[in-house]
Amino acid sequence: MQRVGILALVCTLWIHAGDSHAQALRDTLLAAAALAPDLELPAEPAYLGMFSGPKLALYKPDGPGPFPALVILHQCGGLRSSSGTWQNMAILEWAKEAVSRGYVVLVLDSLGPRHVDSVCYGASGGVNFPRGVRDALQGADHLGKLPFVDRDRIAFVGFSWGAMVGLLSSGAAWGYSLTPGRRFRAVVAFYPGCFEIRPPAGRPYSAVQSDIDTPVLVLMGDLDTETPPQECISRLESLRAAGKTVDWHVYEGATHCWDCQNLDRFRKTDFRGNVVEYRYNRDVSKDSADRLFGFLRDVGFR
Repeated sequence: MQRVGILALVCTLWIHAGDSHAQALRDTLLAAAALAPDLELPAEPAYLGMFSGPKLALYKPDGPGPFPALVILHQCGGLRSSSGTWQNMAILEWAKEAVSRGYVVLVLDSLGPRHVDSVCYGASGGVNFPRGVRDALQGADHLGKLPFVDRDRIAFVGFSWGAMVGLLSSGAAWGYSLTPGRRFRAVVAFYPGCFEIRPPAGRPYSAVQSDIDTPVLVLMGDLDTETPPQECISRLESLRAAGKTVDWHVYEGATHCWDCQNLDRFRKTDFRGNVVEYRYNRDVSKDSADRLFGFLRDVGFR
């Protein structure tokens, strides 16, 4: 049986296991995801060079493959401001790093194509966490259909808001409810928020779900006051104690967005009303890349 068929069977079994509750959750998540239209995902690789800018795009190494692949999802500010005065060059650098290490990369843009500038203070224009998870899983399914991608080695890498999307996708309930047929082999989350999310309707939830069934690595900074690591660690410890494949690392002296060179010294008031400042850290950025790809190697990617 093909992998997509197996996933469909597992999803059906999962729904029947919880019967009405599981079906109700699936219906709720799909309805929330449908508040914004699906993205149009590229099938042809784009050029990735010195003058490239961050955009929804597919990139690949030279050669026929098949290569392992990553879906990369941005922070709450997206890939660029609507005015065009700021571009998320950090995401582009991660794409370059992954391609140089032999990975196909699909960079998602959950905001720009939907004319949304930010989800830093909550959902906007139909872009909510279910929509983000649906985007990510549609990206995985899209990559799995490309001839130069190894469909059994597709992982997700997310940053802040995107990291929370990745964590939600790694849970069985959200993952099987929102996937069109393919889930991730592994998830790496950079400085996610593990606070309670309170949607306008429905129950509050955390990005770290108790039913995680995907290998997960979480990278955090001890000076991050926007998404403090302390809110994540206790949840991750409980998952590890329950036998889940989760790992994490907290960088001493690192703030939120430590990899964002063109946001060095940027200050803002976050969603809790705290004034936060980002500090770019070259050493932490390099080490976090090594940890990312080392983790993927350990779970069978290289």
